[in-house]
Amino acid sequence: MYDNLPEREIVCLDMRSFYASCAAVIEGLDIMDTPIAIIGDKERKGGIVLAASPALKKQFGVKTGMRLFEIPDDPSIHLIEPKMQFFIDVSMEITRLLNRFVPKEAIHVYSIDESFVDLTGTERLWGPPKQTVRRIQDELVSQFQLRSAAGMGPNMLLAKVALDIEAKKTGIAQWGYADVPTKLWPVAPLSKMWGIGRRIERTLNNMGIFSVGDLAHAPLANLEKKFGIMGNQLYHHAHGIDLSEVGAPPLIEGQVSYGKGQVLFRDYTTRQDVFTLLLEMSEDIAKRTREAGKVGRTVHLAVHYSKQPLSGGFSRSRTMAEATNDTMKIYKMCTELFDEFHDGRPVRQLSISLTNLEEEHSMQLSLFDAHRWRNRKLGETMDALRSKYGSNTILRAVSYTDAGTAINRDKLIGGHYK
Repeated sequence: MYDNLPEREIVCLDMRSFYASCAAVIEGLDIMDTPIAIIGDKERKGGIVLAASPALKKQFGVKTGMRLFEIPDDPSIHLIEPKMQFFIDVSMEITRLLNRFVPKEAIHVYSIDESFVDLTGTERLWGPPKQTVRRIQDELVSQFQLRSAAGMGPNMLLAKVALDIEAKKTGIAQWGYADVPTKLWPVAPLSKMWGIGRRIERTLNNMGIFSVGDLAHAPLANLEKKFGIMGNQLYHHAHGIDLSEVGAPPLIEGQVSYGKGQVLFRDYTTRQDVFTLLLEMSEDIAKRTREAGKVGRTVHLAVHYSKQPLSGGFSRSRTMAEATNDTMKIYKMCTELFDEFHDGRPVRQLSISLTNLEEEHSMQLSLFDAHRWRNRKLGETMDALRSKYGSNTILRAVSYTDAGTAINRDKLIGGHYK
């Protein structure tokens, strides 16, 4: 099965406790000895712990995802709000450091604190790949005071699972195709495997598949019948096979949807308040869709209720006869879905996505309709003004109400203060 497969020197590099480490540098603290919690919003008792230092986890049992009120009232614990622009700047500097060892085409930034690097062919410059990885790790400590873990493999998949399963405990781990039966197949539950989420895990469990080994030995025809082309990918990933290339164009170039979600700071109890957010979010999705030269046919709305009375929510989609990137058409579809499926409970989380995309030029004939052409040009003009002068340059009136969040979100990067 592994004959003629590429044998590259791929590294998946992860910064340990990245956010907490960056905050420690700002505050002049020792990340290993100081209990540090990065809190999304220190003014709210329900503020989420975005990151915790090793000392905080070990001494107080505080983990990422816990709430501010769950953190012990101890004077040794440092509560720090995220400085997202600083984190982004550090991440960019890390990429520049990697660029000293390999060309840009050999780097794929997977997230703000994780990157894939192709070291194939660098032996003559830097020596054996594992030695190069250790050198990079040393320079990350000396230059940024950041400790890291590295998974290595012949492809991106095995490098990533080597990182997640082993290297985060040992610092560095290298897996090859020969390690698949002994290291990859025992992995369970399935959601520990890169690329398998909870929903796919439940479906596989219902098929009697509980480990990666089970998945590797499942009939390929059954997987393809259930998941389509994804079933083929799941089968080959379970065998450690991945033909993805480091430095390939990012997902956005082949993006299959445009979406936006918000966790609200309070319960939204009135239809009017919820509709204010739906309009703001529709505006954002329509703008990004227009900028990409796309239109979409299917609108998906997900609503999660407050946990105060009862938990729950709904998730529904509807497909339009004609693809669009018009704010008001997306918004109208969202309001219809909300009115049809909302049961009256307070809303605490909203998400919208536009899918079933196609190129905008496919609807050009319809643009001879004067009303539609006017709306398209109006949206284009608003997009240009916001791109040039800032997203708050021109807003709809609802954004100035108490329910609107657009003005406050302009102060944030990735949902957190700049």
